[in-house]
Amino acid sequence: MGMVSEFKEFIARGNVIDLATAVVIGGAFGKITTALVDGIIMPIVGMALGKVDFSQLFIALDGHHYANLAAAQEAAAPVLTYGAFIQTVLDFLLIAFVIFMMLKGYNRLKKEQEEAPVEDKPAEPSEEVVLLREIRDALARPRA
Repeated sequence: MGMVSEFKEFIARGNVIDLATAVVIGGAFGKITTALVDGIIMPIVGMALGKVDFSQLFIALDGHHYANLAAAQEAAAPVLTYGAFIQTVLDFLLIAFVIFMMLKGYNRLKKEQEEAPVEDKPAEPSEEVVLLREIRDALARPRA
């Protein structure tokens, strides 16, 4: 089997396609969450804390005082941008919470399906049972 045909077989598997779909959707969901945190949540938190713009929170490590983050970056000063870190942590917490809620809902549905009464279908006999029945029937037949 050539490498190309092995690759085609690998890609054609359902779980690889599902994984690729999940990665794309996850990336888009990450962008939505970042926009939510940056554009809605952080401004509200900033207003509640006295008009703080978290994206501009930084510490200049060179000991100088800069009017804002752009001025410090323009001066090529080493800075710790802890405001961006706070926003990223909030992004993570929101994503983790949403995933938790989705998994909680999924597990509840799965549990309800498992607890649902199953229709009374006779179980299919195993292959061994079928063979034993055939042997029994063959032995029970009259011989000529």
